[in-house]
Amino acid sequence: MADFDYDLFTIGAGSGGVRASRVAAAHGARVAVAEEFRIGGTCVIRGCVPKKMLVYGAHFAEDLEDAKQFGWEIPECRFDWIKLRDNVLGDVDRLNGLYTQTLENNKVTIFHERATITGPNEVTLASGAKKTARYILVATGARPHVPSFPGHEHGITSNEAFHLDAIPRRILIAGAGYIANEFAGIFHQFGAKVTLMNRSDQLLRGYDESVRDRLLQISITKGIDFRFNAAFEKIEKNADGSLLVHMTGHEPLEVDCVLFATGRVPNVEGLGLAEVGVELGERGEIAVDENSRTNIDSIYAVGDVTDRVQLTPVAIREGQAFADTIFGGKPTTVDYACIPSAVFSHPPIAAVGLTEAKAMQQYGSVKVYQSDFRPMKNVVAHRHERSLYKMVCEAQTERVLGIHMIGPDAPEIMQLAAVAVKAGLTKADFDATVAIHPTMSEELVLLK
Repeated sequence: MADFDYDLFTIGAGSGGVRASRVAAAHGARVAVAEEFRIGGTCVIRGCVPKKMLVYGAHFAEDLEDAKQFGWEIPECRFDWIKLRDNVLGDVDRLNGLYTQTLENNKVTIFHERATITGPNEVTLASGAKKTARYILVATGARPHVPSFPGHEHGITSNEAFHLDAIPRRILIAGAGYIANEFAGIFHQFGAKVTLMNRSDQLLRGYDESVRDRLLQISITKGIDFRFNAAFEKIEKNADGSLLVHMTGHEPLEVDCVLFATGRVPNVEGLGLAEVGVELGERGEIAVDENSRTNIDSIYAVGDVTDRVQLTPVAIREGQAFADTIFGGKPTTVDYACIPSAVFSHPPIAAVGLTEAKAMQQYGSVKVYQSDFRPMKNVVAHRHERSLYKMVCEAQTERVLGIHMIGPDAPEIMQLAAVAVKAGLTKADFDATVAIHPTMSEELVLLK
């Protein structure tokens, strides 16, 4: 490996790139990373971490109201968006520094500029410098998709949502995936009039139908509006700065902000991939094998740029597996079965394994157990919101194929439940476990 400047050159310092680089360096490799924006990537800088902080802030709207039913005298409260925004962005700065420090502590060289692949073992930096490496790892992630239609330039994406100068009085959120539903809950709790618009008539495609329907019911009850089977025609900007959104199948809607949450696309443009012959998929994603290797033996890719499973923990595992396999002498592949996921909506959703529909497709006959209940806190708070826990089992063995939940703290509860599903436990194993009472999680061992 001495013939190259580095053993590994990573393009992109997000979750996958940082993990791969750090671990490779710990295995003794000479590693460099190029990042044109900030160390940490989407999750840390403009994704799940700052968004979860906004979710925490949004929850106080209901918590403060509920506290009155628990005997607390709550004076009139005023929400200061600028204070929350700046505190969140301040913590993003802190995390950016910690990620940078992690790389530096592992003696990883950082180039704060764009890098382009100019050969199977060569990258060229924006400054013009050329660097060679035994292996090149592409970990450039993905970005929000912005639909093309007249006036689309008047909308924003989740990237800009963290930097708004004020909470919009009226906001239209386009999309029905996890990002759309999470920001719908956030902006609603912060006092905005929220309308969620989608091309189809379904929310959260891929999640269990019972849970999706429950979120829709709760969201409508809270006051969030929905416009289904609607596609953009154009957006007009009025003299006062408001936006008039024209869409198919519905009357025009006047709002103060349009947020596009219509999916994410891999960041592959301008990287030189086509020039060196790296194969791309139908959506522009980098095609890789089970070891994250492209069709060019020296070039690998991990994370959202491969469009396998767009989740931060998956990118981290892919980066770890790559480094352990190539530099650690420990061949490792990522198991994509039974990956748990969450939607930090209001209330949140969590899931692992097969939905009821998917299980029936694969196994023909299934048994479904569920609990539809009102959390104790909601009872005292006079909040009529109900939670739903659902367990899908193979009919003959009662092996648990999937668990789906909507309710307070569902993601926190699901993490350990996912271990049981991954381990192949049965409904009898859950039944044999004594409940912790009174908790919401005890419903998992009491399902009927």
